[in-house]
Amino acid sequence: MPLPKIPNEPATMLLIKDYPKAEPGRSPVRSISAKPDPEVDDLISGQAVPTPKSRARRKAEDTLAAAQAPVRAAPVAEAKPQAAPEAAPKAAPQAAPQAAPQAPNVAPISAKLRDQDAEQLHSAKQKPVEAPVKSSTSRKADRSGLTKVFVLDTNVLMHDPSSLFRFEEHDVYLPMMTLEELDNHKKGMSEVARNARQVSRTLDALIANVDDDAIESGIPLSKLGNKDAKGRLLFQTRLTSAPLPEGLPEGKADNQILGVVRALEQQQAGRAIVLVSKDINMRIKARAIGLPAEDYFNDHVLEDSDLLYSGIVQLPDNFWDTHGKDVESWQENKNGNSATYYRVTGPLIPTLLANQFVYMEPKDGQSPLYAQVKQIDGKTAVLQTLRDYSHNKNNVWGITARNREQNFALNLLMNPECDFVTLLGQAGTGKTLLALAAGLAQVLETKLYNEIIVTRVTVPVGEDIGFLPGTEEEKMSPWMGAFDDNLEVLMKSDGDAGDWGRAATQDLIRSRIKIKSLNFMRGRTFVNKFLIIDEAQNLTPKQMKTLVTRAGPGTKILCLGNIAQIDTPYLTEGSSGLTYVVDRFKGWNHGGHVTLARGERSRLADHASDVL
Repeated sequence: MPLPKIPNEPATMLLIKDYPKAEPGRSPVRSISAKPDPEVDDLISGQAVPTPKSRARRKAEDTLAAAQAPVRAAPVAEAKPQAAPEAAPKAAPQAAPQAAPQAPNVAPISAKLRDQDAEQLHSAKQKPVEAPVKSSTSRKADRSGLTKVFVLDTNVLMHDPSSLFRFEEHDVYLPMMTLEELDNHKKGMSEVARNARQVSRTLDALIANVDDDAIESGIPLSKLGNKDAKGRLLFQTRLTSAPLPEGLPEGKADNQILGVVRALEQQQAGRAIVLVSKDINMRIKARAIGLPAEDYFNDHVLEDSDLLYSGIVQLPDNFWDTHGKDVESWQENKNGNSATYYRVTGPLIPTLLANQFVYMEPKDGQSPLYAQVKQIDGKTAVLQTLRDYSHNKNNVWGITARNREQNFALNLLMNPECDFVTLLGQAGTGKTLLALAAGLAQVLETKLYNEIIVTRVTVPVGEDIGFLPGTEEEKMSPWMGAFDDNLEVLMKSDGDAGDWGRAATQDLIRSRIKIKSLNFMRGRTFVNKFLIIDEAQNLTPKQMKTLVTRAGPGTKILCLGNIAQIDTPYLTEGSSGLTYVVDRFKGWNHGGHVTLARGERSRLADHASDVL
């Protein structure tokens, strides 16, 4: 086989026509086509990108090409490209009966390669979808309607203490090594230790007043009142193990659990045995040795983060044509602001939620609409126009909205009837700045709240620097660098005030801002406070519930975060506490959510967010 051509320019990929051809007498490794495909050539060389086609259309074209293609012998290189177009129509009637079984093995290959090349070119633009994937054993049991046996790893119980009752009609099996690891992690005041102790107390309540024979056959999981759990709890009552591949240390806890799963498959050949673990490496090892393994899915709020509630809906351009037949409008003055209300009826209304923002920006020169859904009754809704915080006369502590989403966010932050606000967005979208500006305006100007309380999860990005000296606020101050940066922007006062005036303003502002740690929130009650929870994506749903339930009368809680920057182990975009509260609070009359889309930090930060 001759050598391929050497490219003239460095880092230039070879075209298909430059690839070596198979010599006569040698069977090629993979036959693509005797005729070069210019579309594939351009894709691989990077010179042009074809117009994207749907998979159904490509499949239909490939099927048609396969039906019309003649049967080719093994040495494809002997076929002449010039004679291929003329020979195809003549040979097609004679070769059609024989080409039917062989055509699917030849024609779809080029289409498959074309799809792969296109995916490689656009891989940076595609976002992986995090969807729970069941094992083949589990899917087969679902189709046949048989119950399964889920073998739980220790990290599942320590992540969710109620996971024992989340498997519906299926049975739950606990190896002895799982109980041993629970005992090793029960000491301490961390959340993992508390969860381990809670699981131990639950297991103790389940096996109370149960005979030894009942433990052998299984304990009903509905014994404690969990009606959804219709399966049984099984313990490892005897030493059972199965041989594992050589090289795996037998004394390691994970390998012992894998041995129990292998032994259960041998003992109960008719049932589906599935290992459930939050440990990715544990699942990889299980699948590598042929054991079915799955992630724990019940803690996932959403399978795809793109389906998360955004709080904003764009109305179609014909909205008034379909919903403006019996429209009613009036004006009201609330909280010192005058707003216009519209009562509209139409087919789009049932898809909306309370406190959701709607907007319409017609391209034909008509006036745009920016409103908030205040009330929904069947197919009738009441829309309230928004206050324009992008105008300088409506600035909040000197800050004005720079885009549509920031205007929506300020309408939520400055609304005293909205007690719970969640703001999502990438770095530089203005979450912290808007929250601090709204807090200072309502604490120092309108006196609606007594003080601002700021807290966040102390999860480092890199290596931990160790213990910090000082009081609670001094220990938390290094974690609050983002708030200090934003305070410098907000504390820019008049230059004529002098150093004394600026120092007095800074002392007044800092006296109304308290920095608290999450470790001491249990049992507290905040009254008339403006509570800001920063980096809320690192909170678990249980921690988020603990914080939100601290709110007393007159308290407003803000949750800020970016679910794409999760630093806590075992948390994903679908199982984060921030995703949890956004999904649970949507549609509540006293809560609101906005996803900030455009960064306003700097052109460098915006470009870095897009390309890195």
